Amino acid sequence: MRRRTIYICLLVVMCAIGIGFWKVTRARATAGSSPATYLPSWNPKAAADYLDRREVWWQYWPVAQMDHGTICISCHTVVPYAMIRSTLGRQLHETGMPAPEKVLMSNVEKRVGSWSEMVPFYSDAADGPGKTAESHATEAVLNAVILAGYDAQHGHLRPITRTAFDQAWALQEATGENAGGWKWQDFHLAPWESAESGYQGATWLMLAVEDTPDGYATEPQVQPHLDQLQQYLKRHYAAQPLVNQLYILWLSSKVPGLLTAAERKTLLEVIQSLQQPDGGWSLSSLDPRSRLENDQWERLKRQLVEIANPAESDGYATGLVVITLEESGTSSQSKTLRHGVEWLERHQRGDGSWRAYSLNEKRDPQSDIGRFMSDAATAYAVMALDNTHWQSVGK
Repeated sequence: MRRRTIYICLLVVMCAIGIGFWKVTRARATAGSSPATYLPSWNPKAAADYLDRREVWWQYWPVAQMDHGTICISCHTVVPYAMIRSTLGRQLHETGMPAPEKVLMSNVEKRVGSWSEMVPFYSDAADGPGKTAESHATEAVLNAVILAGYDAQHGHLRPITRTAFDQAWALQEATGENAGGWKWQDFHLAPWESAESGYQGATWLMLAVEDTPDGYATEPQVQPHLDQLQQYLKRHYAAQPLVNQLYILWLSSKVPGLLTAAERKTLLEVIQSLQQPDGGWSLSSLDPRSRLENDQWERLKRQLVEIANPAESDGYATGLVVITLEESGTSSQSKTLRHGVEWLERHQRGDGSWRAYSLNEKRDPQSDIGRFMSDAATAYAVMALDNTHWQSVGK
C-alpha cells in the first residue's frame, strides 16, 4: 500500500513537471528564439489593416468628397488615423508610408497650399448661419494638427506645416469670451461637432505645438498665440465635460501651470471613480452633455440613445483615459492604469478594431457610418498600448 502511494505521488510530480515544461516550451516557441523578443497581447498588424481599410473607405465615400479633388478631414476617422499611423508603421517595421496615409497627407498639403481657393467643408448657404466660419476655423486647426504630428515623427518642421500653423493662428479669436480659442463646427454632435468641441480642438493644437520640432513653440511670433491659448484653456476648464478635462491632464505634462494641484487631484479621483468593474471606461460617463444642451427634444433623444447604447466600457473612452494617465506621469503600478490597459488588451475585435458607440444616434455597428466611433477608438487604443508595450521591443 505504501509503495503504491509513493508511485502515485511520483506520477503526480512527473505530470506537474511535464505540464510546466510544456508551458515554458510553448511560451518560448511563441516568443521566438531571442529572449528579448516581446509579443504584445494585441495584434498591431490587424489594427493597422483596420485603420487603413477605414481610411480608404472614407477617401472614396461620396459624402467626403470636396473641391479640387480633395476630401473632408473627419475628427472620428481621419484625424485619429493621422495621429497614430506613422507610429504604428514604425513599430511594424514598414519600409514606407502606406498608400492611404500618402493620399491623406497629399490631400491636407494640397488644401493648405491652396488655402485661399479651397471651399470650406460646410457653408452658411447649405448648413445654416455661421457654418462657413466655423468650418474654416475647424479645418485650419485640424490641418495644423495633422501636419505637425507627421513632422514630430520625422524630427523636422516643414514649410507646409509652418504655413498651416500660420493659417490657424490667423483665425484664432482675439477678443471676447472665447479669446485664444477658435470657432468650431457645431451640429450638436458630441464629442467632436458640438458646443464643447472647440475646447478639445484647442487642446489638440496646443499638444501639436508642444511636440513640433525645431523649437517652433519658443519662436517669438508664436508666443503671443500660445499665451492666449493657454489663458483660454485655463479660463474655460471648469465648465468642460470630463472628456475635455482629460486632454488638459494630458497637456499639463507639457505645459506646467495648466492645472493646479487641487484640480489634478480631483480629476484623478473622478477618473478612478468612473472606472467600471471590467477595468474600462464609458464615453457616456465622460461626456454626459446634460449641462450643455437643455432643449427638451435633445434630452429625450439623449435618453433614447442611452437606452439603446448602455453605459458599457468602450475603446475610445478607455484608450483616452489610459493615454492621459500614462502621459501625466501615473505610475505603471497604478491599479487604475493597469486595469485600463488590461481592458484594452482583452477587447480588440477580430477585425483589428476596438468598439465604441455614438453619443448621438442609435447606429448599426456593422455599417460604415456605425463604425465612425470605432475608428477613433481603434486609434486611441493603439496609442495607449503603444506607450505600454512597445518599450520592450527596442523602441
